Amino acid sequence: MFKSSIKKAVLLRNIKVTLFCLMIATLVATAFFLLSHSTANMAIIYVLAIVFIAQNTEGYVPGIAASLFSILFINVVFTYPYMALNFTLDGYPVTFLGMMIISSITSTLTTHLKEQTRILNERDHMLMEAEKEKMRANLLRAVSHDLRTPLTGIMGAASSYLEQGSLMSEPDKIFLVEAIADDAQWLLHMVENLLSVTRINDETASVKTVLEPLEEVISSALQRFYKRMPHVKVHVDIPGALIMIPMDAMLIEQVLINLLENAVFHSGSSLPIHLAVTIDKDLALFHVRDYGSGIDPDTLSHLFDGYTPTQNHSSDSHKGMGIGLSICKTIILAHHGQISARNHGDGAEIMFTLPLGEQTYESEIESCDH
Repeated sequence: MFKSSIKKAVLLRNIKVTLFCLMIATLVATAFFLLSHSTANMAIIYVLAIVFIAQNTEGYVPGIAASLFSILFINVVFTYPYMALNFTLDGYPVTFLGMMIISSITSTLTTHLKEQTRILNERDHMLMEAEKEKMRANLLRAVSHDLRTPLTGIMGAASSYLEQGSLMSEPDKIFLVEAIADDAQWLLHMVENLLSVTRINDETASVKTVLEPLEEVISSALQRFYKRMPHVKVHVDIPGALIMIPMDAMLIEQVLINLLENAVFHSGSSLPIHLAVTIDKDLALFHVRDYGSGIDPDTLSHLFDGYTPTQNHSSDSHKGMGIGLSICKTIILAHHGQISARNHGDGAEIMFTLPLGEQTYESEIESCDH
């Protein structure tokens, strides 16, 4: 029943489009004929109408039917003797045969190209769905590992405190409570990451963006970062003038926090982290650089998949690459940007790009330490 309704709707639309285009072509052809008393442009007018019909209808029938109608209509209305079929006049059979061939080929090619475009769009949609499914699977693997480890730590510390609390010294009790608080904070961070993904439209894998000032987004991200890691130093380089970038500010802040925390946990260094933003034509380039041990080359190709073959499965929940970088990739791709990682001479660097908005003003680079 549903398919029958769709077919009827398509048929009705084909008829409406075909009749409308032929009516417009006839009006234009009549105007030309009355003004010039010449039939030289009639074929061209109707061929254009046939092309438009083929582009805006489903299947081959409307275009071919319009071709036959156009030939007969020109012969009857615009060819002497008027209001009568006459294919015997010198030159007319060749003209009408040529118009029929051109119109039919044009209609067929146009319909074929439209069908090819539809197939390519469906293929792109399937590839996008496959990529989304792969990302979901990677996120699930990351969650299964990154949630299990801190939960195990919390349960173990809580059990030790409950069972042996009366026998422990005060420093030991404080150590267990701090371990519970630390793992709980990490769990909260991962939940924030997962909630961030829910802001991305599942159908189009995109986000609603508005122009945001770069400096305010960086400042807000750093404030949230310092609440968790007040003793970490970050060196910031950003353009001094107003830079407006279309983005979902909360999601980009989450990306920056993830990358900064990742630099702290994996660099193995107490040196300051370098956060820089540069402008290159129509892109804003974000760089988060640490000065530590770098990234295992075997891990680089899987770094943003949410689960890597060389992932550290130690009891420290902070050591796994985990879910954070996978969510960073999801967010940046939803903003039509790119994200990548590399090792430089003294550590690791993660870079991502965002397309710029219209209101962008360049100036000297402004540096500061936080």
